[in-house]
Amino acid sequence: MERNAVPIPVLVLFGPTASGKTNVLLRLFGSGGLFPRKAEVVSADSMQVYRGMDIGTAKPSAQERAQLPHHLIDIRNPDEQFNAGDFVRLATEAALDIARRGNIPVISGGTGFYLKNFILGLPEAPPSDAEIRAALKGELREKGAAALMEELARCDPASAVKIHLNDEYRLLRALEVLRTSGRPLSSFGVSGVGAAETGFRFLVTGLFRSREELYRRINDRCAAMFSQGLYDEVRALYGRGYTPRDPGLRAIGYREFFVQDEPGTYRLSQDISGVQALIAQNSRRYAKRQITFFASLPGAQWVDAGGNDSETAEKFFKIYDF
Repeated sequence: MERNAVPIPVLVLFGPTASGKTNVLLRLFGSGGLFPRKAEVVSADSMQVYRGMDIGTAKPSAQERAQLPHHLIDIRNPDEQFNAGDFVRLATEAALDIARRGNIPVISGGTGFYLKNFILGLPEAPPSDAEIRAALKGELREKGAAALMEELARCDPASAVKIHLNDEYRLLRALEVLRTSGRPLSSFGVSGVGAAETGFRFLVTGLFRSREELYRRINDRCAAMFSQGLYDEVRALYGRGYTPRDPGLRAIGYREFFVQDEPGTYRLSQDISGVQALIAQNSRRYAKRQITFFASLPGAQWVDAGGNDSETAEKFFKIYDF
């Protein structure tokens, strides 16, 4: 990809779940914002790519997207894979298109490894090996995910702690790299191929909230999702044949609804209050992992989002000249 002669400023806004990223961006760039219609957002959320998963992913509403255009939302069905390589490629294309229109590309979301790969480039791990991948899929069917995760934890503990047991794609990929190269996936560096080679100038900013406030916002958001009809959304997806076997339904806010009576067979839980409590708990734990990961993003500045959203947006005046 040809490098731009003049660096393109790209705002990278990150923060844990429920930190208020969308509201801050609307105060900055929405119709009535400080810099109206001057930016477009590229979503860095690994689950907002999936169609039909609106409430549980806190996807920006149609009204919000009318105020502030968003990209990489509703581009996959829940049974389709979407990985960091897909994100870097599509986000780079979108950012370049946004810049050509004279607007500021804003990469915003909470999927840390998407953001890190976008800024630094993709890992230089070996390409996929169809034969090894097929063998691993056979082992997964025969032994189950727990046995494969045990193998990964022995050989590549750094990768194992980052991969959820239900994330079959990333689990198989990590083991595939091990068997292909004899090296753990975590040992590979980055290739520098991707957004980092396009001539972008990254303005990396994170939203900070106290742990107590963030957890309260997570609990409130979880309760609001149920009042907005999250159970009906999950029931509709289940009615279309989607289950946690599919990449989309492994997300927090969806997988907790499912009960597995026997391998490969799922039903919906009727313990709605228990599901809500579990989603809130898993969301708080995820936020804690996000905060730890975000500390590794290079050159990041942090904005205290403890006030209201308008006050937080005003703080950007002191950092960036849009």
